[in-house]
Amino acid sequence: MIKTRVNELLGITYPIFQGGMAWVADASLAAAVSNAGGLGIIAGMNMNGEQLRAEIRKLREKCNKPFAVNVMLMSPHAAEVADVIVEEHVPVVTTGAGNPLTYMKKWTEAGVKVIPVVASVALAQMVAKRGATAVVAEGGESGGHIGEANTMALIPQVADAVDIPVIAAGGIADGRGYAAALMLGAEGIQMGTRFLVAKECNIHPNFKAKVLKAGDTATMVSGRRLGHPIRSLKTPFSRKFAEMEKDASVTDEQLNAFGTGALRKAVTDGDDANGVFMCGQVAGLVKKEQTCSEILEEITAQAEGVLAGAKKYSDR
Repeated sequence: MIKTRVNELLGITYPIFQGGMAWVADASLAAAVSNAGGLGIIAGMNMNGEQLRAEIRKLREKCNKPFAVNVMLMSPHAAEVADVIVEEHVPVVTTGAGNPLTYMKKWTEAGVKVIPVVASVALAQMVAKRGATAVVAEGGESGGHIGEANTMALIPQVADAVDIPVIAAGGIADGRGYAAALMLGAEGIQMGTRFLVAKECNIHPNFKAKVLKAGDTATMVSGRRLGHPIRSLKTPFSRKFAEMEKDASVTDEQLNAFGTGALRKAVTDGDDANGVFMCGQVAGLVKKEQTCSEILEEITAQAEGVLAGAKKYSDR
């Protein structure tokens, strides 16, 4: 069994996080991952405080293991969500889409372990100085909102820059990626795309089918013009968005309006024409639907095998 500081800090069996994917990472998926020994994460997305409180309580009906809430810091409800996290004694918080320093003191004083998602060394150092328990360093291979650096380059630089554990994310879907992340200096991993096809994941069957059929060139990046690039599967909607983005006659307001609600339409309706299917570059490695428990057990066994086999390179 792979053990790092992350296991002890969070009280989990596997140092593996399930990504806080908006509209995807609900109480059911998070509970299944946590019950299986990983860290399940509820996506706070644009929920208000009471909506999040209800989702936390749903999870606790299914699970008594450690879990996390992902806070999207650009949400208009971020402040009230931050309070609910303290009131509900959420054990772990991950953050994205912004700088978490506004809320970190409140959370850490309440005993919440704060693990920001970062895409640069500078942000990792900043949150480490302010009391972060760990950081998730996410490379641009990931699905959804992405940064500029890729995982291979980002992880060792962040690991060298901070003393707290680094969880690697972006481009990891099997034990080979897990083992590679550890060799780069990470002490755990976060996966999103692999959990899209978990049996406990409640996304539309059309979304799962698209992931399972995807190849190595199945994704594209759009949204750079708006300052919020995202990686998604190539679909009629995504291609149309990319065309509009290149068209100078289309205003940013029109582009934003075209994309509003697109993720929900993909996740809940499986709508090709109007939905954006956020997914990472590793979709081509995801070939079967499994339970969360099977995913965690399989990826860990494969990583252990890869790490054990690596000795052959030093015995020559």
